[in-house]
Amino acid sequence: MDLSTDSEPPPPSPPPDSTTATLNGTITPDQNPEPPPPPPPQSSSSSSPPPELQLPISWPEDAKLTIEWIQNLTLAFDWSSKNLPASEFPSILPVHVFDSLILIASKMLHKEPNCVPIQPFRPEPDSSASVVVVGDVHGQLHDLLFLLQDAGYPSKDRIFVFNGDYVDRGAWGLETFLLLLAWKVFMPENIYLLRGNHESKYCTSVYGFEKEVMVKYGDKGKHAYRKCLGCFEGLPLASIIAGCVYTCHGGLFRSVTVTPAKRLKGKKNRKMNVNTDSKNICLGSLEELSKARRSVLDPPWEGPNLIPGDVLWSDPSKTPGLSPNKERGIGLMWGPDKTEEFLKKYQFKLIIRSHEGPDAREKRDGFEGMAEGYTIDHIVDSGKLVTVFSAPDYPQFQATEDRYNNKGAYVVLEPPNFDNPIFRGFSAVTPRPKANPFYDYQEVIDSDEELDLASMVTT
Repeated sequence: MDLSTDSEPPPPSPPPDSTTATLNGTITPDQNPEPPPPPPPQSSSSSSPPPELQLPISWPEDAKLTIEWIQNLTLAFDWSSKNLPASEFPSILPVHVFDSLILIASKMLHKEPNCVPIQPFRPEPDSSASVVVVGDVHGQLHDLLFLLQDAGYPSKDRIFVFNGDYVDRGAWGLETFLLLLAWKVFMPENIYLLRGNHESKYCTSVYGFEKEVMVKYGDKGKHAYRKCLGCFEGLPLASIIAGCVYTCHGGLFRSVTVTPAKRLKGKKNRKMNVNTDSKNICLGSLEELSKARRSVLDPPWEGPNLIPGDVLWSDPSKTPGLSPNKERGIGLMWGPDKTEEFLKKYQFKLIIRSHEGPDAREKRDGFEGMAEGYTIDHIVDSGKLVTVFSAPDYPQFQATEDRYNNKGAYVVLEPPNFDNPIFRGFSAVTPRPKANPFYDYQEVIDSDEELDLASMVTT
């Protein structure tokens, strides 16, 4: 499994069960396709790890990750997911190694701005990196491993932007999140991790990640879960790629007008009046986004700090205007006119968002389903709005015999303009290793609907 990052070949051509499509639906072959690296080792009848694995994982003495360390971590997670019960996870990644990784990654993420500028242009003449944008992965580790292999690993010529929802529903959210954190620490300018609505205390308590961490780390589970929540708070909310592509998990956001009231005599603090009238909602600005307080366990649905909730929970609509997202109870619905307004104001060409899987999309009148892993939602004068979802055959645990069998997809943006998305679809890796769910998937069927807002923490 060659994860070399010095001079990688172009991304491998998709296998027979994957597709490559441009925005207008045309299938395009890759130029000079190279064979992908060998797949990770398959499950064996013995529970003994293969000799090439170094277990348990140890933290480098100099605290500097290498490509060999990433490779060993990848193979260890893949092997253990197929051969060991979840409770044996500390024998793969001891909690002190977990602590070291999450600490250095958290510090790195917290230093990034709310909206991360991503410049794929390189100092060399006429040199630019391609950008891969990935949607929800939801703890489907083996599909993520395939995606990384299929797209080509992060390198000096390839930047990844992940649109959030790393955890919940799937059985390997912890491995998925930690592997991406390791890549972030190793190549901080070649992989960007944005926050999804599931990177929150509320969602992880309902959709399985909290219980997953408790099972995998046992008596250290509460400690590990708190560390993950703290890291979630540091994840940026959005990115701007090459000055022309806006990406985030949910979507657009409102302006939260704050005006100072008169200071009462003898009072040190000035009262602030916040305009959150749902009848007079207007689009927010990138300046407002940059000033929003993202370090909250659960982005609030009321009060002055509404922008993080909007960015993480909003959905597009076919109806013009902005309105509260009544289906979810948090965030907004925005129409094509608002997509045009946002693109035109900032001279953007494209909005890439995620957030909606096949279960959510089947209830949305006027919108395409998520069978292919992506949809084109708005086409306006200034550009387009697309949704990309990267968890195939989602969710892993389904309450009915009739599965969605959706493909996953990711987006490739190529230089020099970066504004013509190439969609690459892929099917789920089969067979999936056997695993037990960490939530009551028969009771929790819908994607993030009918939220119990009263139980959400807003501090």
